[in-house]
Amino acid sequence: MANWYPENKKELEDILDKFLQSDLRENKKINGIIVPHAGYIFSGAIAGKAFSLLKNKKTERAIILSPSHYIPVHGILTSNKDYWETPLGKIKISKEFDFKEFSVEKEHAIDNQVPFLQKLGFKEIIPLLVGEITNKEAEKIAEKIKNFDGIFIFSTDLSHFFPYDLAVFKDKQTIKIIENLDFNNTEKIDACGIYPLMILMNLCKIKAWKPKLIEYKNSGDVIGDKNSVVGYSALIF
Repeated sequence: MANWYPENKKELEDILDKFLQSDLRENKKINGIIVPHAGYIFSGAIAGKAFSLLKNKKTERAIILSPSHYIPVHGILTSNKDYWETPLGKIKISKEFDFKEFSVEKEHAIDNQVPFLQKLGFKEIIPLLVGEITNKEAEKIAEKIKNFDGIFIFSTDLSHFFPYDLAVFKDKQTIKIIENLDFNNTEKIDACGIYPLMILMNLCKIKAWKPKLIEYKNSGDVIGDKNSVVGYSALIF
């Protein structure tokens, strides 16, 4: 997708190889990851840290939950297409869950995850665009998808356009709330993916999974401009 990652197949494969070179190890089973969705130049390396831990996965299926940046949505939309296409080719879209179908392909928060999955050998995805929901609705959605046989991918960036130090404070607060499944303080979460994160927290509560931080940076760390930054985190659960 233009401006988010390289359109040239070889360039895209080369940058993915670089991002997936992490020597991180995790002994526990990984059920899913939380990753950012900015342009690869900004957050690809952070996302790659989490994706690299899926190299030895036992599944070829993933469900991707992202916020909606382009259309107003209440509840959840999934794709009305049979395949998702990137410069690396096509990947099958599963219709396993009964969600309303719509054309969601321009949503970069989903699309930016797909080349990572293709590079890792995944063969099938369920893309879900999550709009405004209540915590009760988030709980119902988590119940609906809890037995999905595959990897869960939750897509979100953290705070947007604060000075560096304030952004770090806000982002660390958000990460702590996620790691602790702190439902009493969800209103303090500063993330564009707040609604997917509400599903994530309910899912982890239901399944007794615990999110764990792998990497945190913001755009100030990446490009050096610390006047107005966007936060990026990678977690596993």
